[in-house]
Amino acid sequence: MRAALLQLTSSDQPEDNLAAVRAMMERAVAQGAEFILTPEVTNCVSTSRSHQNEVLHPEETDPVLAGLRQEAARHGVWLLIGSLALKTDDPDGRFANRSFLIDPQGEVKARYDKIHMFDVDVTPEETYRESDGFRPGTRAVLAQMPWGTLGLTICYDIRFPALHRRLAHAGADILTVPAAFSPVTGAAHWETMLRARAIETGCFVLAPAQTGTHAATKGRARTTHGHSMAIAPWGEVLADGGTDHGIVMVDLDPSEVAQARRRVPSLRHDRGFDGP
Repeated sequence: MRAALLQLTSSDQPEDNLAAVRAMMERAVAQGAEFILTPEVTNCVSTSRSHQNEVLHPEETDPVLAGLRQEAARHGVWLLIGSLALKTDDPDGRFANRSFLIDPQGEVKARYDKIHMFDVDVTPEETYRESDGFRPGTRAVLAQMPWGTLGLTICYDIRFPALHRRLAHAGADILTVPAAFSPVTGAAHWETMLRARAIETGCFVLAPAQTGTHAATKGRARTTHGHSMAIAPWGEVLADGGTDHGIVMVDLDPSEVAQARRRVPSLRHDRGFDGP
């Protein structure tokens, strides 16, 4: 399988981001991509809830989702939309942070709402309360692809090994971790956690990421870590996108999953225990 991880610097204007992804998909397909992946909040990187309320849509009418479904069908490729910020009918007005797997006919094959919310104080100047604007999901999701079974996660989920192990036990061969990672935590933890999740599960890990400083019409501008990565089931870094906007191409051999799990069959060695 030839995969293309799109490393974006999305703004807070969904129509501009759709145009950028369309152009990058065209280039990725020309390079032989069969599976294209975009980062978290592909449609809108914004710290302003008022702006989000102005430009976001429910899933049923979201123009970025509709446009990218058309692109997947036009090119005949699989597409993971890492996530879209979407309006919901929640009484408190919170949004969904939702990942979509689109098949080569443009149909939605799976959707996953981010379970773990990024509510942290990275530094006194850099704080996040994702749960103020987004409501957490409650269900882990698998999806079948021609190259194996996909387990869907998003960004902060990477810090919760139990989710990834549950997905692997349920049949996942590939884990997706689309992200908009903080530069501080990214520099300290991003690669280490991606490699750890691959080693623990014997899965490929594909992590397309936002990068750079994101243009904002309202609220403070965000900066993200970049370094879109593909990790092999044995833990090797197959590709690292650095910090530039662009496309990260990687060829994956699905047989490596079984090979890694034969060498260290830890998924068969879980045991119950008492305490603490």
